[in-house]
Amino acid sequence: MKNELLNVETRCEGWTTLSVAGIRLPNGQILQREVEDHGVAVAVLAFDPERKTAILVRQFRAPPFLTTRQEYTLEVIAGLVEDSDSVASARREALEEAGLHLRSLERIGAVWTIPGVSTERMTLYLAAYQPSDRIAKWGGVVTEHEDITVIEMELSALAALMESAELVDMKTMGADASPKIASP
Repeated sequence: MKNELLNVETRCEGWTTLSVAGIRLPNGQILQREVEDHGVAVAVLAFDPERKTAILVRQFRAPPFLTTRQEYTLEVIAGLVEDSDSVASARREALEEAGLHLRSLERIGAVWTIPGVSTERMTLYLAAYQPSDRIAKWGGVVTEHEDITVIEMELSALAALMESAELVDMKTMGADASPKIASP
């Protein structure tokens, strides 16, 4: 016998959808789980292999603020996938969030961000850039209330943030752990 999805009841629809799923386990036990769904996502760590720098974004995130009053998080460029094309979505997010034109992207992998609660599956990419690829200085889409500060930092400084546990964003840690970034 396999796990069986019995029902899904939507409780809230907005930027995210909150549902309750009824599931029968192989042993016959029935459980209910709350599930958050806001779509498939992408994240990209843009780095300059020549200058040994990376572009990250600093932005307000409501959940960390709610739980710890952390004002901002430092993260790789990320966003939701539109039209099921993760590469195009990564390029769009890089332009919207960091004013950065990405040429080629290298897929690192795809991960479940919070598998115990969320349906979000995020594809992680690396993308080399050059100073000329920074075609704008803006940060974020006004209608999405994105007040983003674009930060270019040395890869050694990014590694130091990871070592000191000051970098707290999981997708950024996952992308930064790539061997290509560790020794570009």
